[in-house]
Amino acid sequence: MYTPSHYKNENLDEVRDFLKQNSFGILVNQTDGRPWATHIPLELDRDDKGMDILVGHIAKANPQWKSFVENEEVLAIFNGPHSYVSSSWYKQEEVPTWNYIAVHVYGKIQILNEGAVLDSLHKLVDKYEKESTNPVSIHNLSHKTMRQIKGIVGFQINISDIQATYKLSQTRPEDHPKIMGELLKTKNPGSHGIAIRIKQKK
Repeated sequence: MYTPSHYKNENLDEVRDFLKQNSFGILVNQTDGRPWATHIPLELDRDDKGMDILVGHIAKANPQWKSFVENEEVLAIFNGPHSYVSSSWYKQEEVPTWNYIAVHVYGKIQILNEGAVLDSLHKLVDKYEKESTNPVSIHNLSHKTMRQIKGIVGFQINISDIQATYKLSQTRPEDHPKIMGELLKTKNPGSHGIAIRIKQKK
């Protein structure tokens, strides 16, 4: 991913936290000679050696997984808040722009056995059910329901590189108060998210 130096975020702890909070990503690889992308939860975890990995699953009917063995190099894309930024908010004349947060994770993918898939499903469901009024647990689902695990393919991505772009008007610190104020006037949640991020970076 092309990222100008002033927009690179090399704070790995901050990027890890972003991945945990924005775990619905896009898995990209080559399938049948063409780029292929699937939108799925991709959870950041650690393997038994303490190395960062991503864990996820796709439907067995999705042909993407059939390319995992021969094309093990994959890309996972994660998006955060984004917003249009009007140059009318600047003290000096300039073109408008777009602020955003995006993280690209590169690595090698491997298919998991059924036991490891089940473990990953427990973690996934427990993570998102904890805020529910009546949380669901995989432990309480019937054998009939759990037979659906036969219809998915679980995998982990052994991470080789993480690239993070945080474009937050870093080159215009004198305009930050006006930019944040205008972003917060909108009804766009993405604009509000960018305003909060700009404030956090100050």
